[in-house]
Amino acid sequence: MDNDDAPVGRILSRREALILLGSASLGAAFLAACSDDSPIARATASVTGSPSATEATATAAASAAASATAAVAVPSCIVRPELTEGPFFIDEKLNRSDIRVEPSDNSMMPGTPLVLTVNVASIATNACSALVGAVVDMWQCDAAGRYSDVQDQGADTRGKKFLRGSQVTDASGKATFTTIYPGWYQGRATHIHFKIRRSVGGKTSEFTSQFFFDEAVSDEVYAKAPYLTTGNRTKNATDGIFRESGGKLTLALTKTATGYASTFDIGLQA
Repeated sequence: MDNDDAPVGRILSRREALILLGSASLGAAFLAACSDDSPIARATASVTGSPSATEATATAAASAAASATAAVAVPSCIVRPELTEGPFFIDEKLNRSDIRVEPSDNSMMPGTPLVLTVNVASIATNACSALVGAVVDMWQCDAAGRYSDVQDQGADTRGKKFLRGSQVTDASGKATFTTIYPGWYQGRATHIHFKIRRSVGGKTSEFTSQFFFDEAVSDEVYAKAPYLTTGNRTKNATDGIFRESGGKLTLALTKTATGYASTFDIGLQA
């Protein structure tokens, strides 16, 4: 159904991320500047390991200032891999948080509720800051595997705008969407499309990618109505676009009273 093109973009290596954020001393200064309450600094990955004898000797001989910055933490706002847009993006210009509603009749799309928050940051050489005023678009299929406003494989949803919408990032770089756990269709693993658009030097810059889901959670969700319960679902392991993501775009889901919630940090190079 979704004839996605070949993936594009790549994942930064740890070395590239460290270079991007500056030297070890600058990295420590940056981390000190980012409070623990910041949505970007909330989750950090430490660069750790057991030093060799040579490394231990060098560390012992280093100055106190250098020793203080020996353990460098890489903020969670390193860039994520850009992936193919696919054929179903439509700029509906629907600025809304709850994308479950079909505007033509105000009906609510059935499915397990999902609240998804995206924290967007701008990364410079040795600084990371909330990206304010960026437009975050999100679009996905419904519980039956259909996209709105398209005609594809016998399903004609033209004129409908369900499960599509955009938000402008606030002062903390945050955009929150209320949606449903996406359905599935042959040829693709469970996913949600998103695009981040921002103005850079008077020109519009775009970052497009996809979120993925843990298979165990999908198994649990799809065992209930209104999701498809028959057919062979494409799993992450056999989806080439998921493999291109390196697992870096799989949502960490938290159960809520009615469904699931997730927060995801994304850094874009300035």
